[in-house]
Amino acid sequence: MFATPIDTSGLGTAVGSTTGTAARNNMDPEASQDRFLKLLVAQLNNQDPMNPMDNAQMTTQMAQINTVSGIQELNATLKGMAAQFGSIQSLQGTSLIGREALVEGNTLGFDGSVGKGAMRLGANAGSVTVDVIGRNGQVLDTLDFGALTAGQHSFNWDGTGIDPTQVASFRVNAADGGQPVTATTYSRQTVTSVGFSNGAMNLQLQDGSTLGYDQVATFL
Repeated sequence: MFATPIDTSGLGTAVGSTTGTAARNNMDPEASQDRFLKLLVAQLNNQDPMNPMDNAQMTTQMAQINTVSGIQELNATLKGMAAQFGSIQSLQGTSLIGREALVEGNTLGFDGSVGKGAMRLGANAGSVTVDVIGRNGQVLDTLDFGALTAGQHSFNWDGTGIDPTQVASFRVNAADGGQPVTATTYSRQTVTSVGFSNGAMNLQLQDGSTLGYDQVATFL
């Protein structure tokens, strides 16, 4: 019999079997190498003595099996990393339930009759007030915080006697020495549950809304 080049194209594909064991074996780098070596030995035993396989041909075929094995090992490693990352995400998501998420915006998060908000001042401010705005644009109440330092500040508003559904937003007025101070507003919403979609974490908030983890500025 005369030698023919070893076909390594099927090393990663099940041949003649559809069982789960065969499928696993075809994904096993060691099993692929074992099949390759058996084919190589068979080829060497049956090669034409007058026209033996040259070193270049053998080197090429060995490089092919190394490439196949390397890809399979890489795939196995990536699958393991993905599973580990998924477990970490699930654990992280569980720890967020019950915490408050700060989401950029000017609406209050309500816990009963208490409205919850936050702000980040770009500089120290000599005077800071917060107006609670109703659905018709009217000012329902004004909170006076006096002087505040630059950075993040949270606040609660007692809305007893006012229907939360009639509260539209809040507005921060900050100034220092007569000059306005930039203020970024945040809604504070309690995380009620966590879900995953296409590998991304989604948060369900107390107001019934859902948003991605990357949409949260920070957690309290």
